[in-house]
Amino acid sequence: MPSRSLRVAVIGAGAAGLVAARELRREGHAPVVFERTDGVGGTWVYEADADASASPEPLVTQRRSNLDASLRTNLPRECMGFLDFPFVAGPDGDTRRFPGHAEVLRYLQSFARRFDLDGLVRLETEVVRVSRETSGTSWRVRYSRKASGSEKRETDEEVFDAVVICNGHYSQPHFADVAGVDAWPGKQLHSTSYRVPEPFHGQVVVVIGCGPSGTDISRDIAGVAKEVHLASRWSLSATSEKLPGHANMWLHSEIDRAQEDGSVVFHDGSRVKADVIMHCTGYKYNFPFLTNDATVSVDDNCVDPLYKHVFPPQVAPRLSFIGLPLKDAVFWDMYPSED
Repeated sequence: MPSRSLRVAVIGAGAAGLVAARELRREGHAPVVFERTDGVGGTWVYEADADASASPEPLVTQRRSNLDASLRTNLPRECMGFLDFPFVAGPDGDTRRFPGHAEVLRYLQSFARRFDLDGLVRLETEVVRVSRETSGTSWRVRYSRKASGSEKRETDEEVFDAVVICNGHYSQPHFADVAGVDAWPGKQLHSTSYRVPEPFHGQVVVVIGCGPSGTDISRDIAGVAKEVHLASRWSLSATSEKLPGHANMWLHSEIDRAQEDGSVVFHDGSRVKADVIMHCTGYKYNFPFLTNDATVSVDDNCVDPLYKHVFPPQVAPRLSFIGLPLKDAVFWDMYPSED
């Protein structure tokens, strides 16, 4: 048990927030989890959002979910479970080794029930400001929530001994910088808005980015689109080739520019008249509620300074970030060490 039980604000009730809350309570602390939506699960909660794929402009607001309807994990379930709570298929669940997103949400909801975490979570409560008290040993958390019996929101504040930030990094989309795109007449959107392929029926779609989202969405759209052109910064500048297994998919080098006549021109000089540009270009770290006294900043999508990607040295351990690294087995990375 700790020498003193601390009251800790945990921001976000996704995988990171749920694990943080459980471990804090195990150590004798009193966590309070703030979740701006109406349920636990974070980015694994699917939102149909039927109109998003047809939007004529990029969607730049934060979103809860960035899942498309057909999304499956790109890691086997054995690599996604917490060490003492294996990710096993239930009798009525998705038994595939690489399950769909609904199975991951089911797992996180089961984790919350198993360890009695739901009672720690304040749903539909959004943190709007986190500031350091003048004492330097506590934090003031301002949040908004729906007023009882009303659709209006009310604001309140509480003081906590520490804050753990678990708000994820898949809500603020990053768009590629394409020369001439402001005058280009087609539609643009980010992969965070993509749900189903049907709105792209018969269209020519240029997908920027060859990571997991770009390749998955390209294959999904290819079933209904006239043509899909995948632009990758990792391809040689002379690349312009049809992809095997698909009669209507091409791989290109990066986009050089977009033109007013609707053309998208690639670095090798090839061009297509496109209806849509889909930005599968990742996300930005975003902590809009943090004030300057948190001593961290985001520069070129790097959160700095942090020790072990968790603690800002000047205010550790009273402020911490969980789940920031991108390229890892995320659920394992969140789990506390046995050392």
